[in-house]
Amino acid sequence: MGRLFGTDGIRGVAGEYPVTPEMAVRIGRALGDEVKEGLRDPSGTPRIVVAKDTRISGDMLEHALAAGICRAGVETHLAGVLPTPGLAFLTRTMAFDAGVMISASHNPFQDNGIKIFRRDGFKLSDEMEDDLERRILEDHGDGFAEAAAIGRVHSCERVDDGYVEFLTGQTADRESLKGLKVALDCANGATFQVAPVVFERLGARVKTVCAEPDGININSQCGSEYRDRLADLVVQQGYDVGFAFDGDGDRVIAVDERGRTVAGDRMLAICAKDMKQAGQLAGNLVVSTVMSNIGLGLALKRFDIRHVTTRVGDRYVLQEMLAQRADLGGEDSGHMIFLKHHTTGDGILAALKIARIMVRTGKPLSTLAKVMDIFPQQLCNVEVKEKMPIEDIPEIMFKVKEVEERLGDKGRVLIRYSGTQPMCRVMVEGPSEAEVNRSCQEIVDVVSARLGVSGTG
Repeated sequence: MGRLFGTDGIRGVAGEYPVTPEMAVRIGRALGDEVKEGLRDPSGTPRIVVAKDTRISGDMLEHALAAGICRAGVETHLAGVLPTPGLAFLTRTMAFDAGVMISASHNPFQDNGIKIFRRDGFKLSDEMEDDLERRILEDHGDGFAEAAAIGRVHSCERVDDGYVEFLTGQTADRESLKGLKVALDCANGATFQVAPVVFERLGARVKTVCAEPDGININSQCGSEYRDRLADLVVQQGYDVGFAFDGDGDRVIAVDERGRTVAGDRMLAICAKDMKQAGQLAGNLVVSTVMSNIGLGLALKRFDIRHVTTRVGDRYVLQEMLAQRADLGGEDSGHMIFLKHHTTGDGILAALKIARIMVRTGKPLSTLAKVMDIFPQQLCNVEVKEKMPIEDIPEIMFKVKEVEERLGDKGRVLIRYSGTQPMCRVMVEGPSEAEVNRSCQEIVDVVSARLGVSGTG
């Protein structure tokens, strides 16, 4: 039995271990017990808030979690559909003892997952996840709170309102986006109610697509992973910018007025330059992951901004930001953290930051995006039957070394396993598309032969 928690909570196919109702009950009970032991006021009533995105399995897991939490003698408050950063905000501002988000982020509807937030709105550390995991796996279902102490379930009313107010309050000018024409792709996910309201309240002219969730269309050829429809809309109908969110709203990818993608690295560079010029870049530092394009580091160096990289995962970006007292960090996937404002990545907040810079400078996003050059990059995913330590596989290491020597200082190779899926990710950057594609394919062929589901290894 492998580790339950991956790089972003517990995730898998809904109905299959570990994303089953039975496991959700165990997770809820273990979290409830954990919360009771850590109460600031032992005489108080412990409370956990639960939210979900729009996928069809969310109801099933929501009620199973509530059953486990109540079994531990803790109150469960159901917030319904809410973006992940909205759940983090609600947990922190409404003094809940923990928050649970039911989502598989950008994954297809068949998948689902469970993310847990502390009472201060931050995700659990690795150590806290390990402790909770031990409690989950040791729970054999024996015993529960005394009958009179079993927790109750409550429905949260109008939870969107506070989150919308928080987002619109990030600028003193409540018409700060007046006149800006914005297209939003809500991925048929958790942002479908909140995002349009926020942009409209700030004065933008808004067109929203993929905001009709039916339980199975979340992330289906839409959202941050599929921008073609949004790009066509922006170009054909003359919008200034498009923003595509993922299923749970903690990441965003932009599309400029010409229909070209502006991903997380470029958005980080745009915000870093703007914040430095305004004297608001704490520590003169930006934190990203090792997957960031080489061009980001070069751009930040040009602006005399320090750059620190971490392992892949927004949680590790956040940990480094806290350690270094930085305000800005993120990933090319579109996770962007503005720590002065929020405790986690927030796609709507990041989109507002980019839109506000556009309005204030009077520059189109295509111009702002010139802040950094993108080196050719190829990322390939290989489905694997097992996750053997890559450094222990001579054939793969030999091929990686061969490619690295050929690229020299004009490129790099990164190879790692996904933290949430049975995938090996191979990323190559280099001086040309042809060289990058060739090098990436060479490594992929070896990985497939050795570890692939249909390989010969």
